[in-house]
Amino acid sequence: MADRSPALRIITSAARQSLKPLGLTRRGRSRLWVDDHGWWLGVVEFTPPRIAGSGLYVGAMWLWHDVDHLAFHVDAVRVGPELFRTEDRFTAHARDLAGRAAAHVTALRDRFPTLPDVARHLTSRPVRPGFLWDDFDSGIGAALVGDAATAREHFERILREEPVAPWMVEAQDKARAVHALAGDRDAVHAWVTRAVDSCRNKLGLEPRASAIG
Repeated sequence: MADRSPALRIITSAARQSLKPLGLTRRGRSRLWVDDHGWWLGVVEFTPPRIAGSGLYVGAMWLWHDVDHLAFHVDAVRVGPELFRTEDRFTAHARDLAGRAAAHVTALRDRFPTLPDVARHLTSRPVRPGFLWDDFDSGIGAALVGDAATAREHFERILREEPVAPWMVEAQDKARAVHALAGDRDAVHAWVTRAVDSCRNKLGLEPRASAIG
């Protein structure tokens, strides 16, 4: 259902006031805003896009996944949607959501200021059986900071899985490629840089130095 209420206009106005001063940019005419760090993004979505109302979803995306869509690889906050009922009431709701979005974007920046901080976060998470992309991210993080043993451990966990879906085959292909490079930090850096540059192109982001590590 198309959003025929003033909800999108109100959400956009509130987001501009709270997010633009932080340097975030809006994706076209959508409810999506991005905080661009070169090799990762903070992503804000005023959800869902098909109702007259809004919730909030904020998280981080690692661009080494090399995909053509925005994704949430680390969740910061989820807020369920509230329907539009009156303009005054929804304006207050939108301002609250936008303020919370700004606070969580700032928290993500504080949480992930450098590559070593990202790597520590990724490799310290509890292992979740079947979550191959978790292991992929952990392996990438470890390899980028020169911890080849930890990187290989995560990639090998992926490779031991029986692939029963195309996404699992994709995860294993990528894990196999970086596993072979894990002992060479420069080679890993080059692989990740190519993936990031490709992802930025697919997402229509401005070319810029990824500055990984």
